[in-house]
Amino acid sequence: MLTPMPRSKFYRVQCPECGNEQTVFSNVASVVKCSICGKDLALPTGGKTKILSDKVKEIS
Repeated sequence: MLTPMPRSKFYRVQCPECGNEQTVFSNVASVVKCSICGKDLALPTGGKTKILSDKVKEIS
C-alpha cells in the first residue's frame, strides 16, 4: 500500500518592509500579515497561496 505525499507545504517568508521572518502555510484561508509591521505577506486565492514577499526556504 502506498502512502500519498501531502501537496501542501509551509514556507519561511521574509517581510520586505521590516525583514521579519514568518512561517506561512501554502493554502491560507485568510490574509497573512507581518506580526511586526502589519504588511500583507500572503493572500488566499481559493487554492495555492499568493505569496507577496520573498520566500526564504521551504519547510518540510
